Amino acid sequence: MKTQLRHAILFLAAGCLLTAAPFFTTWSAPRAAAPFFTTWSAPRAAAPVEYDVVLRHGTIYDGTGKPPVSGDVAINGDKIAAVGDLKSARGKTEVDVTGLAVAPGFVNMLSWATESLIVDGRSQSDIRQGVTLEVMGEGDSMGPLSDAMKKEALQNQGDLKYEIKWTTLGEYLDYITKKGISPNVASFVGATTVRIHEIGYADRPPTPAELERMKALVRQAMEEGALGVGSSLIYAPAFYAKTEELVELCKVASQYNGMYISHMRSEGNRLLEAIDELIAISRAAHLPAEIYHLKAAGNSNWGKLDAAIAKVEAARKEGLHITADMYTYPAGATGLDASMPPWVQEGGLQAWIARLKDPATRLRVKQEMSTPSDKWENLFLGAGPEGVLLAGFKNDALKPLTGKTLAEVAKMRGKSPEETAMDLVIEDGSRVGTIYFLMSEDNIRRQVQLPWVSFGSDEASPATEGVFLKSNSHPRAYGNVARLLGRYVRDEKLIPLEEAVRKLTSLPTSNLKIQNRGLLQPGYFADVVVFDAAKIQDHATFAKPHQYSTGMVHVFVNGTQVLKNGEHTGATPGRFVRGPGYKGQ
Repeated sequence: MKTQLRHAILFLAAGCLLTAAPFFTTWSAPRAAAPFFTTWSAPRAAAPVEYDVVLRHGTIYDGTGKPPVSGDVAINGDKIAAVGDLKSARGKTEVDVTGLAVAPGFVNMLSWATESLIVDGRSQSDIRQGVTLEVMGEGDSMGPLSDAMKKEALQNQGDLKYEIKWTTLGEYLDYITKKGISPNVASFVGATTVRIHEIGYADRPPTPAELERMKALVRQAMEEGALGVGSSLIYAPAFYAKTEELVELCKVASQYNGMYISHMRSEGNRLLEAIDELIAISRAAHLPAEIYHLKAAGNSNWGKLDAAIAKVEAARKEGLHITADMYTYPAGATGLDASMPPWVQEGGLQAWIARLKDPATRLRVKQEMSTPSDKWENLFLGAGPEGVLLAGFKNDALKPLTGKTLAEVAKMRGKSPEETAMDLVIEDGSRVGTIYFLMSEDNIRRQVQLPWVSFGSDEASPATEGVFLKSNSHPRAYGNVARLLGRYVRDEKLIPLEEAVRKLTSLPTSNLKIQNRGLLQPGYFADVVVFDAAKIQDHATFAKPHQYSTGMVHVFVNGTQVLKNGEHTGATPGRFVRGPGYKGQ
């Protein structure tokens, strides 16, 4: 009887423990109760989380500007899956990045990779610096195009030859991504482009009907995914546009949460007035505005930088969202058109060339090129003929002049620099690619430290091979980011590396209102760069520009590795990154 009672008590006790099992970490039945139970043990530990890629033991700069932390970054598909201590996780691919910086992919706020990506989608010069997003549209954009604009573009092609298989800006961006490109791409719609579409190259304001059609073109581009309206106001025919015209175009972009970005009407003699115009457009059209390649150009204007900064910061204090970008070199690059008055260029390239053949016109142009004026932006005077470096010709017969200054070529020909510039435009049938030495290194250092300034190369993304070697690029095409991180951050210690990363990542993406890019955070697209902060370095020079930067080790775009151990993988996962007004599916 006692034995039966003991068994009953044990039975009841064991039942109570089983009921309570979820509240205990481990439990084993008493030996005496063994005849009444099957064996029970605790649940097995969860299997380790598996990711596609895990970057191990990196120094993580997340893009916020906060100091770095040591840890791991996991990627699944095209997204960042986890950031932190991921010891319990494993990756199908694991990469040891001990001692290397891990950051979001960098944004090139002013890219002219519009044509180079058609010819070579690998974007070699920029990918090797960690650029994962190319932002285009400085005044001229690759759409919308009329039939006449397409014909003219084909006629004016230089070394880079390609078919034009698109009409709108959105169609162009879709075209290059389907063709295959390594970086992501985005674009502003060019104010110059919509002006040419409706008015051509005439020096006059649009009629009300023309302005409405221009606004409709902006609206279409914004709905296709454009970021806003871009202008370049020192060049004809953009020079002919009045402030009111720009405000009307920007009002359309504002309706789609876009922004205005401008190569302002002056970066030299009327720099401060040009900033006033940009701020006025921002205020009137109710949209953010950015200054392309902030600078005080020309020795006599170097002292204006403090006043320029003060104007921007006063507007920001007022509540306007005014920002700027810059490149990290003391020279700019454009064409010989920036050395001649806009009136001689009215009607387009062929009309310009025809006028330059007229002796009376040549005398007038020569006089205006050599006379200081606030009426137009004269880079010839700003740099001087010794500071005008010839970089790109269409005509093979002129290519031996590449890398010489305008002063040197003028001496060779026994003519004045002004006459030589006009002759070169005629002989080449182009604006002639030109580098102008205009800026102060001290001002560059000051601008690098401004918290509202991001970075743009203002160049294509070429390769050190093939057709790209036919002309010289500006060295910023190969070194703009690496020069920042190497020279100004590591060597001169102007700003901490975490701040430089913020200015290359989350600052531009937030200004552009691009979602889920620019930070190392779970759920963001996996645009990730890994570099050696102690070794990253630019090598391109003005004399020998076709040299890649070094120190970038790995680059991922949308989760796909495009740079591995410093070498391009050939992958082309780049996408069209659309602006906030996109109306597609």
